[in-house]
Amino acid sequence: MFGYVTINKEDLTIREYERYHSFYCGLCHTLHKKYGRTGQLTLSYDTTFLCVLLSALYEEPLKVREGRCIVHPLTKHTERYGAVTDYTADMCILLTYYKFLDDWKDDKSRQSRLGADALKKHVDEIAKKYPRQERAVRDNVALLSEMEAKGETNLDLVAGVTGRMLAEIFVYRADEWQDELRYLGFYLGKYVYLMDAYEDLEKDLKKGQYNVWAKERERKDFEALVENTLTMMMSEAARAYERLPIVTDTEILRNILYSGVWLKYRLHRNKLLSEEGKGGAK
Repeated sequence: MFGYVTINKEDLTIREYERYHSFYCGLCHTLHKKYGRTGQLTLSYDTTFLCVLLSALYEEPLKVREGRCIVHPLTKHTERYGAVTDYTADMCILLTYYKFLDDWKDDKSRQSRLGADALKKHVDEIAKKYPRQERAVRDNVALLSEMEAKGETNLDLVAGVTGRMLAEIFVYRADEWQDELRYLGFYLGKYVYLMDAYEDLEKDLKKGQYNVWAKERERKDFEALVENTLTMMMSEAARAYERLPIVTDTEILRNILYSGVWLKYRLHRNKLLSEEGKGGAK
Protein backbone atom coordinates (compact mmCIF):
# COMPACT_ATOMS: atom_id res chain seq x y z
CA MET A 1 0.00 0.00 0.00
CA PHE A 2 1.02 3.59 -0.46
CA GLY A 3 0.21 5.60 2.68
CA TYR A 4 -2.32 7.94 1.06
CA VAL A 5 -5.29 6.83 3.15
CA THR A 6 -4.32 8.52 6.38
CA ILE A 7 -5.58 11.05 8.91
CA ASN A 8 -5.27 14.80 8.90
CA LYS A 9 -3.99 15.07 12.45
CA GLU A 10 -4.61 18.82 12.70
CA ASP A 11 -8.37 18.31 12.32
CA LEU A 12 -8.67 15.60 14.99
CA THR A 13 -9.05 16.10 18.73
CA ILE A 14 -6.34 14.63 20.95
CA ARG A 15 -8.74 11.89 22.01
CA GLU A 16 -9.63 11.02 18.41
CA TYR A 17 -5.97 10.93 17.40
CA GLU A 18 -5.06 8.68 20.32
CA ARG A 19 -7.89 6.31 19.45
CA TYR A 20 -6.79 6.15 15.81
CA HIS A 21 -3.21 5.56 16.91
CA SER A 22 -4.38 2.70 19.14
CA PHE A 23 -5.72 0.90 16.05
CA TYR A 24 -2.42 1.51 14.26
CA CYS A 25 -0.49 0.11 17.22
CA GLY A 26 -2.96 -2.76 17.58
CA LEU A 27 -2.42 -3.75 13.97
CA CYS A 28 1.35 -3.49 14.43
CA HIS A 29 1.11 -5.68 17.54
CA THR A 30 -0.97 -8.26 15.67
CA LEU A 31 1.43 -8.35 12.73
CA HIS A 32 4.31 -8.96 15.10
CA LYS A 33 2.47 -11.62 17.03
CA LYS A 34 1.41 -13.52 13.88
CA TYR A 35 4.30 -12.84 11.52
CA GLY A 36 7.24 -11.47 13.50
CA ARG A 37 9.36 -8.45 12.65
CA THR A 38 8.93 -9.11 8.94
CA GLY A 39 5.18 -8.84 9.36
CA GLN A 40 5.49 -5.47 11.05
CA LEU A 41 7.21 -4.09 7.96
CA THR A 42 3.95 -4.54 6.04
CA LEU A 43 2.06 -2.11 8.31
CA SER A 44 0.53 0.90 6.55
CA TYR A 45 -1.89 3.75 7.13
CA ASP A 46 -4.07 2.42 4.33
CA THR A 47 -4.67 -0.91 6.05
CA THR A 48 -5.16 0.88 9.39
CA PHE A 49 -8.09 2.68 7.76
CA LEU A 50 -9.52 -0.69 6.75
CA CYS A 51 -9.11 -1.92 10.33
CA VAL A 52 -10.95 1.09 11.80
CA LEU A 53 -13.65 0.89 9.13
CA LEU A 54 -14.46 -2.80 9.59
CA SER A 55 -14.23 -2.59 13.38
CA ALA A 56 -16.73 0.28 13.39
CA LEU A 57 -19.09 -1.40 10.94
CA TYR A 58 -19.23 -4.80 12.63
CA GLU A 59 -18.90 -3.51 16.20
CA GLU A 60 -16.91 -6.54 17.25
CA PRO A 61 -15.38 -6.61 20.74
CA LEU A 62 -11.88 -5.17 20.88
CA LYS A 63 -9.13 -6.04 23.31
CA VAL A 64 -7.25 -3.09 24.79
CA ARG A 65 -3.76 -3.29 26.22
CA GLU A 66 -0.90 -0.99 27.12
CA GLY A 67 2.36 -1.94 25.46
CA ARG A 68 5.78 -0.85 24.30
CA CYS A 69 7.41 -1.40 20.93
CA ILE A 70 10.86 -1.30 19.38
CA VAL A 71 10.16 2.15 17.92
CA HIS A 72 9.01 3.62 21.27
CA PRO A 73 10.60 1.36 23.90
CA LEU A 74 10.36 3.85 26.78
CA THR A 75 6.77 4.98 26.34
CA LYS A 76 3.67 2.85 26.82
CA HIS A 77 0.93 3.19 24.23
CA THR A 78 -2.61 1.86 23.88
CA GLU A 79 -3.30 -0.98 21.44
CA ARG A 80 -6.76 -1.99 20.18
CA TYR A 81 -7.18 -5.24 18.31
CA GLY A 82 -9.62 -8.07 17.64
CA ALA A 83 -10.87 -10.42 14.91
CA VAL A 84 -10.94 -7.63 12.32
CA THR A 85 -7.33 -6.80 13.16
CA ASP A 86 -6.36 -10.41 12.46
CA TYR A 87 -8.07 -10.19 9.08
CA THR A 88 -6.40 -6.88 8.26
CA ALA A 89 -2.99 -8.26 9.23
CA ASP A 90 -3.49 -11.16 6.83
CA MET A 91 -4.38 -8.71 4.07
CA CYS A 92 -1.20 -6.70 4.82
CA ILE A 93 0.88 -9.83 4.25
CA LEU A 94 -1.04 -10.76 1.10
CA LEU A 95 -0.71 -7.34 -0.52
CA THR A 96 2.97 -7.00 0.36
CA TYR A 97 3.85 -10.47 -0.90
CA TYR A 98 2.44 -9.89 -4.38
CA LYS A 99 3.99 -6.42 -4.47
CA PHE A 100 7.36 -8.04 -3.75
CA LEU A 101 6.82 -10.57 -6.54
CA ASP A 102 5.86 -7.84 -8.99
CA ASP A 103 8.93 -5.78 -8.09
CA TRP A 104 11.12 -8.86 -8.51
CA LYS A 105 9.62 -9.48 -11.92
CA ASP A 106 10.11 -5.88 -13.05
CA ASP A 107 13.44 -4.92 -11.49
CA LYS A 108 15.01 -8.23 -10.40
CA SER A 109 15.44 -6.63 -6.99
CA ARG A 110 17.17 -9.06 -4.66
CA GLN A 111 15.55 -7.36 -1.68
CA SER A 112 12.08 -7.94 -3.16
CA ARG A 113 12.90 -11.58 -3.83
CA LEU A 114 14.05 -12.10 -0.26
CA GLY A 115 10.93 -10.36 1.02
CA ALA A 116 8.66 -12.58 -1.06
CA ASP A 117 10.50 -15.70 0.09
CA ALA A 118 10.08 -14.66 3.73
CA LEU A 119 6.30 -14.26 3.32
CA LYS A 120 5.58 -17.22 1.02
CA LYS A 121 4.65 -19.78 3.69
CA HIS A 122 2.31 -17.30 5.34
CA VAL A 123 0.60 -16.47 2.06
CA ASP A 124 -0.08 -20.15 1.42
CA GLU A 125 -1.99 -20.31 4.71
CA ILE A 126 -3.81 -17.03 4.06
CA ALA A 127 -4.88 -18.30 0.62
CA LYS A 128 -6.57 -21.27 2.28
CA LYS A 129 -8.52 -19.00 4.63
CA TYR A 130 -9.33 -16.26 2.11
CA PRO A 131 -9.22 -17.75 -1.41
CA ARG A 132 -11.37 -14.96 -2.92
CA GLN A 133 -9.08 -12.21 -1.65
CA GLU A 134 -5.88 -14.06 -2.55
CA ARG A 135 -7.11 -14.73 -6.08
CA ALA A 136 -8.15 -11.08 -6.51
CA VAL A 137 -4.74 -9.78 -5.45
CA ARG A 138 -2.79 -12.34 -7.47
CA ASP A 139 -4.82 -11.92 -10.66
CA ASN A 140 -5.06 -8.14 -10.56
CA VAL A 141 -1.38 -7.58 -9.78
CA ALA A 142 -0.57 -9.74 -12.82
CA LEU A 143 -3.11 -7.91 -14.98
CA LEU A 144 -1.78 -4.51 -13.92
CA SER A 145 1.74 -5.61 -14.80
CA GLU A 146 0.53 -6.63 -18.27
CA MET A 147 -1.25 -3.32 -18.85
CA GLU A 148 1.76 -1.30 -17.76
CA ALA A 149 4.07 -3.39 -19.95
CA LYS A 150 2.01 -2.69 -23.06
CA GLY A 151 1.68 1.02 -22.21
CA GLU A 152 -2.08 1.17 -21.64
CA THR A 153 -3.19 4.82 -21.48
CA ASN A 154 -6.84 4.47 -20.44
CA LEU A 155 -6.93 5.95 -16.94
CA ASP A 156 -10.16 4.28 -15.93
CA LEU A 157 -9.12 0.89 -17.25
CA VAL A 158 -5.71 0.83 -15.56
CA ALA A 159 -6.83 2.29 -12.22
CA GLY A 160 -9.78 -0.09 -12.21
CA VAL A 161 -7.41 -3.02 -11.79
CA THR A 162 -6.21 -1.77 -8.41
CA GLY A 163 -9.80 -0.84 -7.65
CA ARG A 164 -11.03 -4.39 -8.17
CA MET A 165 -8.22 -5.75 -6.04
CA LEU A 166 -9.02 -3.50 -3.07
CA ALA A 167 -12.75 -4.07 -3.58
CA GLU A 168 -12.31 -7.72 -2.64
CA ILE A 169 -9.95 -6.89 0.23
CA PHE A 170 -12.60 -4.57 1.70
CA VAL A 171 -15.26 -7.29 1.65
CA TYR A 172 -14.66 -8.95 4.99
CA ARG A 173 -17.84 -11.04 4.91
CA ALA A 174 -20.43 -12.04 2.31
CA ASP A 175 -23.33 -10.17 3.92
CA GLU A 176 -25.68 -7.24 3.40
CA TRP A 177 -22.81 -4.74 3.52
CA GLN A 178 -20.55 -6.38 0.95
CA ASP A 179 -21.80 -4.32 -2.02
CA GLU A 180 -21.11 -1.00 -0.31
CA LEU A 181 -17.73 -2.16 0.99
CA ARG A 182 -16.80 -3.42 -2.46
CA TYR A 183 -17.85 -0.08 -4.00
CA LEU A 184 -15.87 1.86 -1.40
CA GLY A 185 -12.77 -0.29 -1.88
CA PHE A 186 -13.04 -0.04 -5.66
CA TYR A 187 -13.00 3.75 -5.83
CA LEU A 188 -10.48 4.12 -3.05
CA GLY A 189 -8.21 1.72 -4.93
CA LYS A 190 -8.55 3.77 -8.10
CA TYR A 191 -7.72 6.93 -6.18
CA VAL A 192 -4.62 5.36 -4.63
CA TYR A 193 -3.30 4.13 -7.99
CA LEU A 194 -3.90 7.43 -9.78
CA MET A 195 -2.51 9.50 -6.91
CA ASP A 196 0.63 7.36 -6.76
CA ALA A 197 1.10 7.70 -10.52
CA TYR A 198 0.60 11.46 -10.33
CA GLU A 199 3.20 11.80 -7.59
CA ASP A 200 5.69 9.72 -9.61
CA LEU A 201 4.95 11.33 -12.98
CA GLU A 202 7.93 13.66 -13.34
CA LYS A 203 10.34 11.01 -12.08
CA ASP A 204 8.92 8.40 -14.48
CA LEU A 205 9.08 10.79 -17.44
CA LYS A 206 12.74 11.56 -16.75
CA LYS A 207 13.57 7.85 -16.56
CA GLY A 208 11.46 6.95 -19.57
CA GLN A 209 9.30 4.66 -17.47
CA TYR A 210 5.60 3.89 -17.81
CA ASN A 211 3.09 6.22 -16.19
CA VAL A 212 -0.63 6.19 -16.93
CA TRP A 213 -0.78 10.02 -16.81
CA ALA A 214 1.99 10.49 -19.41
CA LYS A 215 -0.33 10.81 -22.41
CA GLU A 216 -2.41 13.51 -20.69
CA ARG A 217 0.63 15.44 -19.45
CA GLU A 218 0.72 17.83 -22.41
CA ARG A 219 -2.88 18.97 -22.00
CA LYS A 220 -3.26 22.60 -20.97
CA ASP A 221 -5.85 21.58 -18.41
CA PHE A 222 -3.77 18.66 -17.09
CA GLU A 223 -3.70 19.76 -13.45
CA ALA A 224 -7.45 20.38 -13.49
CA LEU A 225 -7.95 16.93 -15.05
CA VAL A 226 -5.94 15.30 -12.26
CA GLU A 227 -7.79 17.13 -9.49
CA ASN A 228 -11.21 16.49 -11.00
CA THR A 229 -10.46 12.81 -11.58
CA LEU A 230 -9.18 12.28 -8.03
CA THR A 231 -12.13 14.22 -6.63
CA MET A 232 -14.56 12.01 -8.51
CA MET A 233 -12.88 8.87 -7.16
CA MET A 234 -13.06 10.07 -3.56
CA SER A 235 -16.61 11.35 -3.96
CA GLU A 236 -17.77 7.89 -4.96
CA ALA A 237 -15.80 6.26 -2.14
CA ALA A 238 -17.25 8.68 0.42
CA ARG A 239 -20.76 8.15 -0.94
CA ALA A 240 -20.43 4.42 -0.33
CA TYR A 241 -19.11 5.04 3.17
CA GLU A 242 -22.09 7.25 4.04
CA ARG A 243 -24.47 4.45 3.11
CA LEU A 244 -22.93 2.17 5.76
CA PRO A 245 -24.60 2.14 9.23
CA ILE A 246 -21.50 3.28 11.09
CA VAL A 247 -21.92 5.19 14.35
CA THR A 248 -18.53 4.53 15.97
CA ASP A 249 -15.34 6.40 15.05
CA THR A 250 -17.19 8.44 12.42
CA GLU A 251 -15.03 11.51 13.13
CA ILE A 252 -11.87 9.53 12.39
CA LEU A 253 -13.20 7.82 9.28
CA ARG A 254 -14.64 11.02 7.80
CA ASN A 255 -11.42 12.84 8.62
CA ILE A 256 -9.54 10.30 6.50
CA LEU A 257 -12.00 10.18 3.59
CA TYR A 258 -12.66 13.92 3.34
CA SER A 259 -9.34 15.39 4.42
CA GLY A 260 -6.51 12.96 5.12
CA VAL A 261 -6.43 11.41 1.65
CA TRP A 262 -5.70 14.86 0.19
CA LEU A 263 -2.62 15.64 2.27
CA LYS A 264 -0.09 14.14 -0.13
CA TYR A 265 -1.89 15.60 -3.14
CA ARG A 266 -1.69 19.13 -1.70
CA LEU A 267 1.91 18.65 -0.63
CA HIS A 268 2.92 17.46 -4.10
CA ARG A 269 0.90 20.16 -5.85
CA ASN A 270 2.50 22.86 -3.73
CA LYS A 271 5.93 21.42 -4.49
CA LEU A 272 5.22 21.61 -8.24
CA LEU A 273 3.96 25.18 -7.95
CA SER A 274 7.07 26.13 -5.98
CA GLU A 275 9.33 24.60 -8.62
CA GLU A 276 7.41 26.39 -11.38
CA GLY A 277 7.81 29.66 -9.50
CA LYS A 278 11.55 29.18 -9.17
CA GLY A 279 11.81 28.32 -12.85
CA GLY A 280 9.91 31.44 -13.81
CA ALA A 281 12.13 33.64 -11.67
CA LYS A 282 15.35 32.61 -13.42
